[in-house]
Amino acid sequence: MVPSLDVESSIKRYSNSKDSNRDNHDTTSPYLSPLFTSAADLQLRFLCPSDLDQVKDLCKEWFPIQYPEAWYRDITSDPRFYSLAAVYQSKLVGLLIAEVKQSDAINKEDKGILDGRMYSNCTVGYILSLGVCSTFRRQGVASLLLDSFLNHVTQSENQICKAIYLHVLTMNSAAIRFYEKHYFRLHSFLPYYYSVDGKCKDGFTYVLYINGGHPPWGLLYPFLEKVLKYRFIH
Repeated sequence: MVPSLDVESSIKRYSNSKDSNRDNHDTTSPYLSPLFTSAADLQLRFLCPSDLDQVKDLCKEWFPIQYPEAWYRDITSDPRFYSLAAVYQSKLVGLLIAEVKQSDAINKEDKGILDGRMYSNCTVGYILSLGVCSTFRRQGVASLLLDSFLNHVTQSENQICKAIYLHVLTMNSAAIRFYEKHYFRLHSFLPYYYSVDGKCKDGFTYVLYINGGHPPWGLLYPFLEKVLKYRFIH
C-alpha cells in the first residue's frame, strides 16, 4: 500500500500558503528548521514493525495518554490501520494513525455523527492520533499527513466512507484550531472522556463529512454546535 498523496506539489502548496505557519498542534513554536521545498526533503511512507520502538518514543513524547503495548504492535503491523509516517533523513518526524471501519462499529458515544438512514451500508474513518516532532511543526507536515488520509477515503473505490471523526481534549486549543481549519465540525462534548495522569479530562468529537455524508437533519444540530463552542472554547 503506497500513499497516493503527491508530496512535492503539496509541500509547494503549503509553503506558498499564507496559513502554512499554522499547520500544527503548537502555534507558539518558532521555525526551527527550513521549510521543505521538495519531495526529496520529506517522504511519506507506511509504518512497519521495525518502527515500533521509535513510534513508542514519539507517542510518549507527544501525547498525555498512555497507549498499551498491543496498540503499538497493531499500528505498526496490522494492515487495517492507515499508519502513515512523515520521514526526514530516515527519521520519523510525523505520524498519522487512522482506520476505516463499518458504521455499525462506531462507539456508542459517537453514534449520532451520521444520519441514521446511512448506517446500513457505509463506512467511517477514525483518526486515532496525529502528531509532529516539535522541530518540524508549523511547516505543513500535519496537513500533508491529513491530506493523504483524506485523499485515500475520497477516492472512487471508497465512496461509501461518509465521515471522518476524531476525539480531542477540550483544553487542546491548538489541535482544535488545526482541525477546524481543515473543515472539521464540532459534534459533541464528552465529559470525563480521557484519563490524563490519573485525572479525568473532558473531550470533544469533531467530524468532517465526505462523499455526500451528513449529520442527522434537524434544527438543533447547528444550534448545538454553536452552543458547545460558546461554552467550552470561547
